[in-house]
Amino acid sequence: MTLPQVFLTTPIAHRGFHAPGVPENSLAAARAAIEAGYGIECDIQPAADGTPMVFHDYDMARLTGQAGFIAQTSPADLAALRLTGSDEKIPTLAEFLDLVAGRVPLLIEIKDQDGRLGPDVGDLPARVAQALEGYDGPVALMSFSPDTVAAFHAAAPAVPVGLTTCDYAEADWPQVPAERREALSLIVDYDRVGACFISHSRGDLGNPRVDALRADGAAVLTWTIRSPEQEAEARKVAQNITFEGYAA
Repeated sequence: MTLPQVFLTTPIAHRGFHAPGVPENSLAAARAAIEAGYGIECDIQPAADGTPMVFHDYDMARLTGQAGFIAQTSPADLAALRLTGSDEKIPTLAEFLDLVAGRVPLLIEIKDQDGRLGPDVGDLPARVAQALEGYDGPVALMSFSPDTVAAFHAAAPAVPVGLTTCDYAEADWPQVPAERREALSLIVDYDRVGACFISHSRGDLGNPRVDALRADGAAVLTWTIRSPEQEAEARKVAQNITFEGYAA
């Protein structure tokens, strides 16, 4: 399995092409990316019944002003909320797929449900695989959680998968044991989970393991690029970017 070439030639809008009044991970942000000809990166969290929702945070407060956790909220209650500063709702993955409809590459990130990047991934990977059945268009799946990627790959072997990766500094990942953080920083799970690409933090592109993987044929994307200057530097290593805050 290899990552389709379109993922290496089309800049990918981080959480859609969002801007003031066009919230991240919204249908409006997806429309804006499609109109601009960008690929789309989106995040998946589960609703209380396991329905895959396009939403980044575990807590709803930042993005909706509503206290509570998305995984403890029903799809009906989520549908009644509006994303801050807009009339946009939290879309289900099914609604997001219906809108994108294969027009641009779609890079889906499932958020870790274990809390420690461990094996307790629940049924979210399988639910995402189910939502993608019959989807016609370039799509790839990634996660910081290797076990999530492995579970999805087992459920949907035809969809390219990769790992979202970084240096796993303790300050950013205090809940993850030190030994596990070291293993994750060395991307030791790459072959085990069936990955064909990584999406690596721009601040850690000097990691020798990134060069080694690319030399071995892995595709290398990078996140999150926020200026043309950052893009120019990142492209010395990465083949494509996930960006926000400017027109790539």
